[in-house]
Amino acid sequence: MSQVIYDALVIGSGAAGSFAAKELTAHGLSVLLLEAGPAIGHGDFDPSRKKLPASSINIWERARATLKGQPIQARAAFFTERFSHFFVNDRKNPYTTPKDAPFLWIRGRQSGGRLHSFGRVLLRWTDDDFKINTLTGKGVDWPVSYAELASYYDEVESYLGLYGNRDHVPTLPDGIYARPAKLTPAEEIFKREVEGRWRDRHVVSWRYIAPEIERTPRPLRDALQTGNLTIRHDAVVRRITTDEQNGRATGAEFVDRVTGKMEAVRAATVVLSASPIESVRLLLNSASARHPDGLGNSSGTLGRFFMDQLPCLAFGSFPKAKGWAVDDSAPADPFYNPSGGIFVPRFDAASPDRGDFNYQGSVGRAPVGDDAPARLAFFGFGRMLPHADNRITLDLKRKDAWKIPVPHIRCTMRDEEHALLRRQEKTMVEMVHGVGGELEFIGSPHGLTEMGRGAFPDADPFSRLMFRKWFRKTMCMGAAIHETGGARMGASGQDSVLNPFNQSWDVPNLIVTDASAFPGSGIAGTTLTVMALTIRACRNFVRQYRAGAM
Repeated sequence: MSQVIYDALVIGSGAAGSFAAKELTAHGLSVLLLEAGPAIGHGDFDPSRKKLPASSINIWERARATLKGQPIQARAAFFTERFSHFFVNDRKNPYTTPKDAPFLWIRGRQSGGRLHSFGRVLLRWTDDDFKINTLTGKGVDWPVSYAELASYYDEVESYLGLYGNRDHVPTLPDGIYARPAKLTPAEEIFKREVEGRWRDRHVVSWRYIAPEIERTPRPLRDALQTGNLTIRHDAVVRRITTDEQNGRATGAEFVDRVTGKMEAVRAATVVLSASPIESVRLLLNSASARHPDGLGNSSGTLGRFFMDQLPCLAFGSFPKAKGWAVDDSAPADPFYNPSGGIFVPRFDAASPDRGDFNYQGSVGRAPVGDDAPARLAFFGFGRMLPHADNRITLDLKRKDAWKIPVPHIRCTMRDEEHALLRRQEKTMVEMVHGVGGELEFIGSPHGLTEMGRGAFPDADPFSRLMFRKWFRKTMCMGAAIHETGGARMGASGQDSVLNPFNQSWDVPNLIVTDASAFPGSGIAGTTLTVMALTIRACRNFVRQYRAGAM
């Protein structure tokens, strides 16, 4: 057992872990960060990897990744071989699901986590998400409101320097933007057509951060500069350790990913930020005599109320605009493609078509000839309600490469989700067709519907055949990559794992700050809300720690 006792142990270095490390070290605390994967440097962003796919379906890239051990990761809707090293090896990191309920667990294990592969879109949530039961009688209310999180949203946005515009959309609060974000000429036409036809609908630019030119996420860089942060890479945590007498967290045991050696570290508090499924798995595997059903599980809700968002994908063309354009809002990056696109938020409250879904996409950004119709692509995200039987459990019969039990993931839609997803798809088709667009396909966990010339009409016949064959395996639950829940926060320890400050009801020196803490799924990306909640939770911890209450 290490003799060094850190003020805080942070597990995971992605969106939550990097901000936890930054916040705690800025307050002078000594922090040890355990990251399951390797360190990342400039060599991992080799511009020579930036190649055009052989076809619009990039079937061969996915096939090569599958052969190399990434059959699950290669199914991500926007997977490219260029990013393959930022996704896990599925053979070493297996998981299980019910036979009739597949789930795509898309994940990365390296310094910075999925910050190297996500779309970099950062959107605020609203009380439509936080106070859903009060507003609709469905789901559960969060123990925090938009008003309580607004200043933390401000802080994260100011710190990261977002590209975006103040659009004055009631269902998508404006943030703080360092620079404006542009639309392509085709998107400007699409925006005018949609907003001219439906006054309750809005088309706005993405709100996003540019690629990190230093490659190490800024929060981690700033935490390291304080001199208070120690990072241990290749540390696969197997369990959080606890004191047998009082049940409090004492640190963690981990396996060195390279050597296989088991090690242990100690800390006065533990901040768990490993991503929803991984964090729940770790808490369940940390069961002890004092915590027989998993760490912090006296309520019996640990692992339960797991959610993703309802996914749908649509491709087509927009003949009212020709050609394509490059968005130069942000500086060009030698490794990443240009960011940017459009977002259609939840429709206005008074709209008869209002629904708990939105769409993220692009028009006129894919290369085509100058006289060819602009290409369009959209991904829809819909709300999932929390159900107790959608849950993460341990599959004790299956182990990963480090002999740790793997998670068993059950995430299925109920009748209400099926109805909402059908409406989400129907609304997308009607909206695109209503402004003169032409869809070639739309698909979801309900299946693939082809229209007109069919999916990817210019691709070779074999690629089109394989696309149709693999579609249900690609567009199932998990495809939205916005998983939430499993260790939800609440107002009472009777029906939640965490208190309103992400602190375990049962283990006061344990806080969980990734999206496993979310009581609801929302309909926009989780990353900005994760970052904001992490700052809030860590500041609350620091106050208690300095007051001797931890």
